[in-house]
Amino acid sequence: MTIIISLCLLLLVAYLFDLTASRTKIPSVILLLLLGWVVREITLLFDIEIPDLTATLPILGTIGLILIVLEGSLELELNKSKIGLIKKSSLGAFLPLMVLAFSLAYLLHYYGNYSFKDSLANAIPFCVISSAIAIPSVRNLSSNQKEFIIYESSLSDIFGVIFFNFIAFNTSFGLETFGYFCLEILLIIAISFVATILLSFLLNKIDHHIKFVPIVLLIILIYEVSKIYHLPALIFILVFGLSIGNLDELNHYKWAQRFRLDLLNKEVAKFKELIIEATFLVRALFFLLFGYLIKTSEIINTETLVWAVGIVLILFLLRLIQLKISKIPLFPLLFVAPRGLITILLFLSIAPENTIAIVNKSLIIQVILLTAFIMMLGLMVTAKQQETILEEKRKAKEKVLKETPLT
Repeated sequence: MTIIISLCLLLLVAYLFDLTASRTKIPSVILLLLLGWVVREITLLFDIEIPDLTATLPILGTIGLILIVLEGSLELELNKSKIGLIKKSSLGAFLPLMVLAFSLAYLLHYYGNYSFKDSLANAIPFCVISSAIAIPSVRNLSSNQKEFIIYESSLSDIFGVIFFNFIAFNTSFGLETFGYFCLEILLIIAISFVATILLSFLLNKIDHHIKFVPIVLLIILIYEVSKIYHLPALIFILVFGLSIGNLDELNHYKWAQRFRLDLLNKEVAKFKELIIEATFLVRALFFLLFGYLIKTSEIINTETLVWAVGIVLILFLLRLIQLKISKIPLFPLLFVAPRGLITILLFLSIAPENTIAIVNKSLIIQVILLTAFIMMLGLMVTAKQQETILEEKRKAKEKVLKETPLT
């Protein structure tokens, strides 16, 4: 009973964090991590017995990743006017990931004398932008900036998982390996389109009062089965979300009119509401649990702090260059490059025989916290500057109106 009461109270506090995030400019994720850590300290102080919840973290993380990418893809518009934005966000997700991964891998290989393959597998988790943190944190930005972050962070998750699996699950990297990899990509794209059609059909045809939960369970099932065969399953999530979220684009085709897209759109709207609610719940539980599992000694570990600061400096330098090349305004997007859920999941996926001593939980936690705090401060300062500019414009307009003689 006590656990249920505590869990309800914690989730209500998490909801309060989410409500006040737009005013405080503090990402709710930081507050959730802090709250989880405080709960741990209280349990230690009063010697409260809590079962080991470490094994629960990957499960919540996987479900959270699926829901977050699905929620983000459902919000995106897919039409000709968005082609430029998609290109820029794709490059923004891919190029920094590759450059940072190989740079860190070289440093680990050179200074630690580890094999380059192991170094690369351990470097990739630090190179992926966390959509779980980035997407909720940019709700108050302009629509273009928000769309860029949704595309960029979702694609970064996908590219990161695909790249990690390619490095981690292959022992050699010849022409045959790359050919098989390309075949996997084509196969998951084909599966994505077939599954999307079938799931859309179910969404439109199920008359039972319970219709969305089975579809969500099927999405998770397809994702997990695809992972067993090392297929890039996040591509399926992205394709499904983009497809059913942009059904309006099919209205001008005659063959699409027989599917009664107006009715299907209503069901999609309800489905989207369910996904938003479920995403909040799973994301809150994940970061509360991760915060609870953080030890104070891991945060202040000086042995890894130098590496953490170095990694953060390199990734923001690359982000600066990327935004300059893409001719995208630097502020506030420069600061929105947090590491989080996917970093943790990839770190936990590294096989014991491929682990590197310096890449440990302390380093992961420090990089996540540093990037989250930089994002928080950057968004707060930028928001304050924008408010000042708007206030100055308002005063200037009032001054002009007062000085203008009435006729």
